[in-house]
Amino acid sequence: MLDAFVVVTQGGGPIVATAIHDGHALRPECAALTGLDEAERLREEDPFTGRIASIAPSRLIANRSRFEVDLNRPRDQAVYRTAADAWDLDVWREPLPPEVIERSLSEYDAFYAELERVLRARERRHGSFVVLDVHSYNHCREGVGCAAPAADNPEVNVGTGSLDRARWGALVDRFCEDLAAGGDGPPLDVRENVRFQGGHMSRWIHQTFPKTGCALALEFKKTFMDEWTGVVDEARLARLTGAVAATFPGLLESLRT
Repeated sequence: MLDAFVVVTQGGGPIVATAIHDGHALRPECAALTGLDEAERLREEDPFTGRIASIAPSRLIANRSRFEVDLNRPRDQAVYRTAADAWDLDVWREPLPPEVIERSLSEYDAFYAELERVLRARERRHGSFVVLDVHSYNHCREGVGCAAPAADNPEVNVGTGSLDRARWGALVDRFCEDLAAGGDGPPLDVRENVRFQGGHMSRWIHQTFPKTGCALALEFKKTFMDEWTGVVDEARLARLTGAVAATFPGLLESLRT
């Protein structure tokens, strides 16, 4: 079941990337009950983040939609039940049967068990590790062609709200500097905790691995795609992916110090 829900790739080194909102598919029983069309779901998902996360040698990339189960929320909130749980969207045409909810939560449990297994292996081998939790966010809520003010919407928001800065602050600062300067073109606008401070998965990592795990929640503004049509800007996506790759030497050096 896990293989259908999330693709796990394990390579060398202490850097792991995740794209837990990249998926779009729904299992048939959820698809039969959804009240949303494809475009509405896609607008609140994080398409193409799996391609950014794939730059890491180890990664976990979701195949299925956050509207089936949201891996970045606490377990008791991971299945959206009402519109209030999901940006006032009417996700379901009728209340979800308990057995459907339980099957979604079993996927949630399987994911976190596998995530812990992957991270424990890095902890044993390397002593500590970094998780790059890759997401994206909308900035054209008013419709096609608009754009929210750049002052409040960085190109990349690095969420560190649950992170122990006394322990990991130097790593965070180096990462933000390297990400801003990385890749081709002018510097990226990279700022910390402007729009988002990180979600449940980052908190879970910091609670489960308080001395050895550093999770950085990366929210990429959807400048790499049209958030209303879903069309990707391949050049921009490649630029952002290259910028993430450029942070790896600094992350490795910071973990060693």
